[in-house]
Amino acid sequence: MQQPSKRAKLWSDIGLFYCAAIWGSTFIVTKGALDSVDPVVMVAIRFLVSAALLLPWVLKRADKTRHMREGFTLSLFLAALYLTQTVGLVYTSASNSGFITGLFIIFIPVFMYLFRRERPTRLQCVSAVLAIAGMWLLTGGVSGFNVGDALTLAAAAAYSAHLIFTDKYVKASADAVLLVFHQFWMVSALSFGIALLRGSSLAVAGINGWGVIIFLAVFPTLTAFFIQMLAQRHSEPFKVGLIFTLEPVFAAIFAWTWGGEEFVPVKAAGGLLIVSGMLIGELSKINFRRAARNEVLPV
Repeated sequence: MQQPSKRAKLWSDIGLFYCAAIWGSTFIVTKGALDSVDPVVMVAIRFLVSAALLLPWVLKRADKTRHMREGFTLSLFLAALYLTQTVGLVYTSASNSGFITGLFIIFIPVFMYLFRRERPTRLQCVSAVLAIAGMWLLTGGVSGFNVGDALTLAAAAAYSAHLIFTDKYVKASADAVLLVFHQFWMVSALSFGIALLRGSSLAVAGINGWGVIIFLAVFPTLTAFFIQMLAQRHSEPFKVGLIFTLEPVFAAIFAWTWGGEEFVPVKAAGGLLIVSGMLIGELSKINFRRAARNEVLPV
């Protein structure tokens, strides 16, 4: 297999940093638009637009219904992720949402044990302890833990489950375009269904609301996804994981500067512990014995 050039690796790293930054920006951007549209309706329209933008590539496929079963499974986790996260932003801050979403890293070893009976390593246990301690400081303990924080924690769990099942399907040589397309339109259909059952208004008030929805559909959903796929051809999984730990950091920076949220040192310390837990979680993927023998990493 041909080794990627240094230039290709550089552009891959830049692309991954773009993904982390654009995903980090979504928390404050989304929160700022929730006065203009119902959160469930926002998710429904966002994914409908993303699916529509993918449609030209889907129409070129011979078997357009391929991966519908896999797409349905993934859409349940993806819908759970974005619905709980978006509704949670109504009740919690953008910075809290960013850091708590980063807790997905502690759910991965839990689900790996439940689904594959793979026991967590010591480093993964340390990662979980740091992340939980960070969330305690971030939310102010039990007394400060609100419904928005709880919904966002559910989003983190859905995020990790989605990653595990996506990994399974992608490694089975799935067509990424079809797999993503079916997820997008199914999440949209499910969200519209929930909105109608709740009696939510489907209206989007003002240009700002529409602008945010289009931004979310085009940049963090479509472009970041495809840049991630392209970048991972030239980047090691460990490096990808490390760069993506910056997402909650970007979320907090955008919230404390652009969003005007109050900087609270104790909460910032909690966020730092969560990010530290994420970093240790990524380190747990390294087989240090193989590293000592200069073998290819990570494993």
